[in-house]
Amino acid sequence: MKLYHHIDEFEPVKNAVVTIGTFDGVHLGHRKIIKRLKELADEIGGESVILTFFPHPRMILHPEDQNLKLITTIAEKAALMEELGVDHLIITPFSRDFSNQTAEEYIREVLVKKIGTKKIVIGYDHRFGKDRQGGLADLQRLAPDYDFEVMEIPEQDINDVAVSSTRIREALLHDKIELANEFLGYPFYITGKVIKGDQLGRQLGYPTANLLVEEKYKLIPGDGIFAVKVHIDGVIYKGMAYIGQRPTINGMTRNIEVNIFNFNEEIYNQTIRMDFYYFVRGDVKFDSLDELVVQLGKDKVNVMKLLS
Repeated sequence: MKLYHHIDEFEPVKNAVVTIGTFDGVHLGHRKIIKRLKELADEIGGESVILTFFPHPRMILHPEDQNLKLITTIAEKAALMEELGVDHLIITPFSRDFSNQTAEEYIREVLVKKIGTKKIVIGYDHRFGKDRQGGLADLQRLAPDYDFEVMEIPEQDINDVAVSSTRIREALLHDKIELANEFLGYPFYITGKVIKGDQLGRQLGYPTANLLVEEKYKLIPGDGIFAVKVHIDGVIYKGMAYIGQRPTINGMTRNIEVNIFNFNEEIYNQTIRMDFYYFVRGDVKFDSLDELVVQLGKDKVNVMKLLS
């Protein structure tokens, strides 16, 4: 897959089959669109092109709203697109100027001149242009003038199980990990750098790798204990993750840490990936560290059963 960080870097390709969207999570609904995109490209000897945006449009158009958290970072999104066999991924900066184009300007300047679109695959509800006034009808109206075809993905094809990025975010925030994974079509994951903690886990017999997720917009599930799998240098390990403020020791900051089973190497400053499979229990304040250790022992047994 070829990756472009601005639409100006892209040179039009022969028979470009294009789709556009934020694609947060690259979930099952998105995957139906991408599958159709690739099929159409194969049919006409063309190449699949996805145009997406960063920052997310809501971050620019509604900067006062700090609540938006995204399922995938831009790097994670690109990795998922590559796994799906997309030929070209254009990540273009989203700005107010970009959003102020009329629907026709957007079609003419972006889809036709910049990309050279021959076919566009679009969801039934996709909106674009100033005040999101453009849509499927505009594409269909202007297609003959600009020599491209429009392929609509009907609502029932995208939304058979009402998959949406919003529903996935809600599921993750309310610890419905299995439901989120079902909608995504893969385990939700976090990518982070391992940083030094206060070594409390090591003292308790459950050493943990503390993760720093640098992208502040990345969604983090609700607090608690999770059954996870951890990717380190191409090897996958089972583990028990904790997210929370460590109330038993009156912690002040929210931590993301993981006890990796059958692993005792130093991995400080390494970037690792943690896949979430099951929510085990919520965060609890214990009366003593001894009580916490007993519970962690029970949690580990439970996690091992869940991941077996």
